[in-house]
Amino acid sequence: MSQPLISVVIPAYNEEAYLPRLLDTIDAARDRFGPGRDSIEVIVADNGSTDRTVPIASSRGCTVVRVEKRAIGAVRNGGARVANGEILAFVDADTQVHPDTFTEIARCLDDPNIIGGATGIRFERTSLGIKLTFAMLVLAGNLVRLGLRERLTANVDTGVTFCRRRDFEQVKGYSEERLFAEDAQFLIDLKRLGGNRHLSRPMKAKAVFSTRKFDKHGDWHYFPLSARMIISALRPNGMTWARAYWYEDR
Repeated sequence: MSQPLISVVIPAYNEEAYLPRLLDTIDAARDRFGPGRDSIEVIVADNGSTDRTVPIASSRGCTVVRVEKRAIGAVRNGGARVANGEILAFVDADTQVHPDTFTEIARCLDDPNIIGGATGIRFERTSLGIKLTFAMLVLAGNLVRLGLRERLTANVDTGVTFCRRRDFEQVKGYSEERLFAEDAQFLIDLKRLGGNRHLSRPMKAKAVFSTRKFDKHGDWHYFPLSARMIISALRPNGMTWARAYWYEDR
């Protein structure tokens, strides 16, 4: 097999219910990618799953790497360490990617003025609570962007996050100390590295964002949760809830 152009890293912990769905959408996007499906490498970074996550990933032809540290940034970094592509892309296991994802990522990074970015998302279902949660997250992202004096084309975003391998290595990857918001911090770090280069969102390739947390905890649960996030930022030892919510909830 020739050297891949894009390496897709999927952090996973007990994702047997969602991983096959994601891999189906990745396969569809690989088939649509002009340079061919073999130019896309798929890596599952397993964080100690006890279900069928690893056998499923192996049976689908993914490279599987075990990562012991229970921090999402460490899992993403562990997958990146074994990647062979010039471009790195990161997507959560319960997400679904757009068929044009890899075409749009390659198009963005053909522009030397773009340092990286994220595809953006749409929720797999919607409600008033989910819509207001999304609006709150967009507002938070815009405040961060204003704080960085970004151009309007720059986004602290989510979905499929992507960048060139050399830039990933220069910013030393994702923070392994954060239990959440490591993806936002990573894009901020990329922007700071890039200087006049900017972050981009390929508008035609939004990922489908899982609502499993809303299905389990309720469509309005993110509002009291956001208060906990703020408190945790002020109290380094106040992270017990974060481990329960993001790391022990399945």
